[in-house]
Amino acid sequence: MLPLPLYELVTMLGLGAALGFLGGLFGIGGGIIVIPLLVLGFGMDQAVAQGTALVMMVPNLLIAWYRYNQRQPVAWRMALQIGVLACLSTWLVAQVATRLAPDIMRGVFAVFLLLLALRMLVQSRIGAAPKEPVQRSLRLMPLVGIAGGSSMGLLGVGGGLVATPLFTGWFGQKQTVAQSLSLALVAPSSIIALLTYSHAGRVDWSIGLPLAVGGLFTVSAGVALALRLPERRMRAAFAWMLLCTALWLLVRPLLMH
Repeated sequence: MLPLPLYELVTMLGLGAALGFLGGLFGIGGGIIVIPLLVLGFGMDQAVAQGTALVMMVPNLLIAWYRYNQRQPVAWRMALQIGVLACLSTWLVAQVATRLAPDIMRGVFAVFLLLLALRMLVQSRIGAAPKEPVQRSLRLMPLVGIAGGSSMGLLGVGGGLVATPLFTGWFGQKQTVAQSLSLALVAPSSIIALLTYSHAGRVDWSIGLPLAVGGLFTVSAGVALALRLPERRMRAAFAWMLLCTALWLLVRPLLMH
């Protein structure tokens, strides 16, 4: 592992800090942003970029989950069920994903995110108040772990992006509670993925560690802001982030070529 030049070290620390803040604010790992940057900006192999991003994501996700639960605790049994189903579906779908065309998978995922974002934006525009959770439906909530885990199995990222709108739109959870549950989904899968990539030698620690250190200083601030923002504004902000992510996924193949 070669040490980074000073300017690259400062860049990685700054990028990690920015992504840590966004991760805390929206309850995501940030991999969907940093992986393309590592591929395009540093010429990394896709697999190495994914493994390196996980070095940053794992501590950010764990800290964010801890901070959310300090203020708005979620049921640990529910979180455990979601996490277990996410891990299982991530592994199973990953076995199938290796046989599918990545561009087609990315396009379908982007369109799905686009539809979720538009739905959330329409709801925030008309001022739709969050519904009270339907008690019968709460038993089905762990199944969101399958949806989020499947996303991670297909692309290696995006579990929280899929799960959060499902928790809010289908089960009437508050935005910050939904993000906390999404972190319960993503964090365990990310730890398993990091161990797997590291064992395979697909992690550049010289870049991953500065990214992680940068995020450690800002993720709590992102969570604190999320917990202070009004519910409607938080949903709108998440929807816009979702929309930008979907558009980025659609444009990215053009940049790669």
